Amino acid sequence: MKRNIMDRMINSIEWLAAIFVGIVALNIFVSVVLRKFFSTSIPDSYDFGRMLLGILIFWGIAATSYRGSHITVDLVWTAAGPRMKRVIDVFATVVLLFVVAVQTAMLFDKVRGTYTDNIQTYDLNISTWPFYAVAWAGDVCAVILIGIRTWRLIFQPELLEEDTPANHSIE
Repeated sequence: MKRNIMDRMINSIEWLAAIFVGIVALNIFVSVVLRKFFSTSIPDSYDFGRMLLGILIFWGIAATSYRGSHITVDLVWTAAGPRMKRVIDVFATVVLLFVVAVQTAMLFDKVRGTYTDNIQTYDLNISTWPFYAVAWAGDVCAVILIGIRTWRLIFQPELLEEDTPANHSIE
């Protein structure tokens, strides 16, 4: 199956989310090893850890929102017929799009405020706004992917059926 630019963008965003998982895990692993065996730590490792975790959360929202693989309660959806399932999916996705778009706007205010207040890490005095900006970029990607999902749910539902995790192969 030939992948279009939208599908490649979706895959790229998912790979970035996976890379951030690896970075957070590596930060934790190195911090624990340094503390346990060398009685030292990475300067600002706590600040880096919490900011990287924030980045991971927002990029994770982007990765899970398009696939619909986030935690759901499908009690009503399971009992509904095919047409009503589609209505529920569209409604839920539109609500999610609205909520994440508002969240993205609020997070941009946080990025701007962190930049203008020149908030820095404790040990190394590194500006924290770039970390917040990367998290915000993940939220922007979430809005884009939820928008694509909404479009496909309404106008191209067969593309979402092809893109389920069971039908998804590594290329």
